[in-house]
Amino acid sequence: MPEVDVRGAGVVVTGAGHGIGRAIAARMAAEGARVVVNDLDADAAASVAAEIGGTAVPGDAASEAGVSALVEAARDRLGAIDVYFANAGVDVGRGLDTPAEDWATAIEVNVMAHVRAAQRLVPVWLEAGAGRMVVTASAAGLLTMLGGAPYSVSKHAAVAFAEWLSATYGHRGITVQAICPQGVDTRMLGNAGPLRDLLSHDTVLQPEDVAEAVWQGLQDDRFLILPHPEVQAYYEFRAGHTDQWLAGMRKLQQRLDHTHQTHQKEQS
Repeated sequence: MPEVDVRGAGVVVTGAGHGIGRAIAARMAAEGARVVVNDLDADAAASVAAEIGGTAVPGDAASEAGVSALVEAARDRLGAIDVYFANAGVDVGRGLDTPAEDWATAIEVNVMAHVRAAQRLVPVWLEAGAGRMVVTASAAGLLTMLGGAPYSVSKHAAVAFAEWLSATYGHRGITVQAICPQGVDTRMLGNAGPLRDLLSHDTVLQPEDVAEAVWQGLQDDRFLILPHPEVQAYYEFRAGHTDQWLAGMRKLQQRLDHTHQTHQKEQS
């Protein structure tokens, strides 16, 4: 298979002001792409765009109005969007006490942002006969994340939607991929609290490591881009030995419960 060449391609990266999105934007620019940098943090978007020679289009990448404005502005600046990295995401809420507003936010940003972008991109790509959408999901979307119900559920949905897009349009020139990293040294990991050790059980990667894995994934169009290769084995074990997998997860949850109780006693 010939190497993917993004020189001159129009690329949009959402949530590109920090972390994985910033690293992907930088890598695409280094490979010669014309990059639109999107982020809610306008200053961060402008800073990254200036650093990589891209164009900042700050704003909301999830709502109907926000996605429409982003796609329109990106097309105005790029002429055409060849690759869309739906990278923006949020980790809100924890367990059953998570309020409905946080559930809604998780679904809006982690799922509906992708749906709305695809609604605006895919029809144009079908006419052109080509297009690529790369969704930043998470290992939580293949496995689960203890202590993070909205995040786990919405990331599973993100993977499911990407699978549906690939199955429905893959034979018509639309390439869809899902990035599913585990522990990455970002603000999200830093704010994970007691879950940090669990997410760091294997290797904690740098955002640039994820961007490299993404670049390699673009070369063979693989659906699942797994910066942490061990996630493949976990995913296969979960599918083939579901009850054993859940038993192991319950043991991990017990450890987390014990850690939380110990922490509360120390604080009292």
